[in-house]
Order: sequence, then structure tokens, then C-alpha cells
Amino acid sequence: MKLQLFDGSLFSQMKVRYWWIGILFWIVLVAPAQASVILRVAIERGVNQVKVGSSTTAIVKDGSGRTLGQLPSMSSYYAQAIPGGVALDRWRSGLFWIEPTGKGFVYIGDRWFRGRTLVVPTDKGLTAVNWVDIEEYLYSVIGGEMDARWPQEALQAQAIAARTYALYEREKQRSNPIYDVGDTPDRWQIYKGVISESAGTYKAVDATAGLVLTYRNQIILSVFHACSGGHTENVEDVWGNTLPYLRAVQDFDQNISECNWVKTFSSAQLGAMIPGVGNVKDMLPQAFSPFRSVKTLKIVGDKGTKVLQGEQVRTALKLKSTRFNVSKQTDGSFVLQGLGYGHGLGMSQWGAYNLAQRGVNHLQILGHYYQGVALTPIRVK
Repeated sequence: MKLQLFDGSLFSQMKVRYWWIGILFWIVLVAPAQASVILRVAIERGVNQVKVGSSTTAIVKDGSGRTLGQLPSMSSYYAQAIPGGVALDRWRSGLFWIEPTGKGFVYIGDRWFRGRTLVVPTDKGLTAVNWVDIEEYLYSVIGGEMDARWPQEALQAQAIAARTYALYEREKQRSNPIYDVGDTPDRWQIYKGVISESAGTYKAVDATAGLVLTYRNQIILSVFHACSGGHTENVEDVWGNTLPYLRAVQDFDQNISECNWVKTFSSAQLGAMIPGVGNVKDMLPQAFSPFRSVKTLKIVGDKGTKVLQGEQVRTALKLKSTRFNVSKQTDGSFVLQGLGYGHGLGMSQWGAYNLAQRGVNHLQILGHYYQGVALTPIRVK
């Protein structure tokens, strides 16, 4: 089906004194890699059909690399799941590649992306994957994860953290034959395509091209969050496992309004969110991290009791963070007053913003939030 598309010397420069003492941040000097790294980003997963297209004339190929024909520029087509493969316009194949000519963009779903498109059948329908150079992927991610008008030092810290995270996930997905990462923040990074690119994101990515964070020569899990509410957490207090570089540190985000929150639940609302407990009679924090985040929360209902642990506390109740106090109201409702936004591990984005505003550079920011790491150019195999 055819449709028309619409254009939619590190420490000597420190300006903040007392809390930087003791930060260990090595710069590993190795020859920069020249080859690019391609990232496979799943844009649509398990759908019956997906809209695809290109801003320039696109070459359509099958799984063997044989050219089947062309798609005209600025038109879209529905790729549809069929028994044994995919249907796209007049073609039928086990899978399709869509490769724009020149410097064209591809269209997947309702957004424009750099790179090329792979449409492949899966057990739940179709998956559309954007194959894109990791640096071009980051042009978009930085604008999705941070306000592109923020100070460059914060954006550059985000660029290195995001590149590191993407490659960590890519390595973890080595056995996945279809994709490395997705495009949503529930498990991955925010990737909206070219709409979130800007001059600021280009500058931040280009200035840090090919640089990642490592610990003992291994790429780290460089997670980040919006803000912690004054202090980040040790990873074992949130996810249970210990990582030497994800340690709790002082944060600099207390002045951010979105990191101070209040949420009210009725007894029935809580019961609907926590299966098996019925109407909730009490919420009892039973264990805290050293920085007063709730590690264990007991939910007592008229039909049962459930204990939430670690990150379950935040995700089950759809809270901004696990750093909160609970008060029960006379009408039986519960008011949670909290600090922070996110899991509280690794780099605080608002903390990075405030540090950059004070004149702290991106290496100092990263060295604060990720303890004992090295800055290392990518080695492409």
C-alpha cells in the first residue's frame, strides 16, 4: 500500500574543590579506531505491519543482497507479515533491506532516521530495525535524553555515557540475531530519530567521538537518571548486584522542581496496582538504603500482603523514585512525598547540568558519577 510522506591536564583545571579529592579517573592513551560501529536499533517490534519509506530514492534488497527494485522518494509503503516472510509493495521475500541513495533518511513508523532499514519476520509479526552508525545514533539520543540547549560539558558527558551504554547493551545482545537495542527509555535510551538532532548534539557527539568508559578494560554499565534528590545510590541497594564503579556519591540537583514530588493513592488504586492484596490497609517501608531510599516496602491489604524489593518499589507503583516518606490519611489514602527521578544510579543528568553551570568539565562530571573508570577510545574488531 502506497502513501504520501510528509516532512514531518584534568585535575589542574578543577574549579570545585573539596569533593573532587580522591576521584580516580585515568585517560588511556591508545590509537583511535578508524572503522565505524553499526548499531541495530529495533524501532517496531512484533507488529503485523509497519510503514517504511525514504527521503531519497531507496534501493530494495532481499536477504541475499539482491536488488529487487526501488522505492520512490517521499512515499511510504506498508510492509506486512505474510506466511514465511514479508510483503512490501509488489515484492515478497524472507526479509527486506531499504537503503536510501545519497544522504537520504529512512522512514519507519512515523519518524525519520539515518542509516538503513531491515524489515524481518519474527515469531510475533514483523520487526523493523534501523541499522545506523553509532555516532549518528547518538546525534539523536543526546537530544532525547537531555535538553540540547544545556551546557556543552553536560552534553558531552551524556554523549560518552550514552555511547558506553549502547555498546554495553550491544555486547550483551551478541546472541540476538535481529537487534542490539530498542528505542524506548523503559530498557534502553530515548531514540527519536533526526527530529531530536541539533547543532548542540552534533557538537557534543563529534567532540567525544569514539570515547567510552571502561573499568579494568571492560566497557561499563554506564546507567544514568534524571536526578537523585541529593545523593546517588550504591547499585546493590537498587538492583542487588555489586559493581565497583556504581557507587553512591553526592549529587547537585536539589534545586530542581521536577525532582521533588508528591503522589497520592487511594486504597483501591493501590489494590489495583498490586495484584492479590485487595484494598490496601497499610504501606510499611521496612528497609532503607544509607541515603534513605526505600529498599523494602510491605503492602498490607484486606486479602493479602506483598513485599516489594529494590527497583520493584518504583516500577510497581509507577513512582519517580524510591526516596520517599509515606503518610496515611484519615480517609484511608496514602501520600508519598519524594525526592529524585529515576533509579538513582550512575550519572544524574540534572546534577551534570548544575556542575557544568559551575564550570566543571565533562571528564570531571563523569569521574564523579562513575568511580575509578577509564576513558578509552573504541577498538573496533
